[in-house]
Amino acid sequence: MPREKTMDDLFYDGLKDIYYAERKILKALPKMARGAQAPELKAAFEKHREQTETHVERLQQVFELIGKRAQGKTCEAIEGIIAEGEEIMDEFKGTAALDAGLISAAQSVEHYEIARYGTLKTWAQTIGLKDAVPLLDATLKEEVVTDQDLTKLATAKANKKAA
Repeated sequence: MPREKTMDDLFYDGLKDIYYAERKILKALPKMARGAQAPELKAAFEKHREQTETHVERLQQVFELIGKRAQGKTCEAIEGIIAEGEEIMDEFKGTAALDAGLISAAQSVEHYEIARYGTLKTWAQTIGLKDAVPLLDATLKEEVVTDQDLTKLATAKANKKAA
């Protein structure tokens, strides 16, 4: 009979998922920065790439805390979200709507990450991984700020230009 799955298993599975996603995002952000038209949006993507490197490092620390090797597990959700972003870059290249589309794609990524980190933080609290909580919380807070910054860029300029 198979072993009973626990919250520890869920946590580990979610950790592998977001680790894969963050590494995938690291590869996508330079492409998005190159595709962005507004200098502010290029700068935002470059800044978030630097933050994402820190997010990967924090996740590696969490893997160490649970005594597991840092490894990813293919995340179909992030694959799809990134593919949609690439599609926007291809279909809207050179148009006034490109930056608004890129912001939308980036916010889809942020919302996924916010959901994942919020869940992992809660699970870490539940299973007593108190040293993991501040690491996950720090990244969660940065993801929320990035989402808010993207909203400001969209409403201040990109959406108006696209309209």
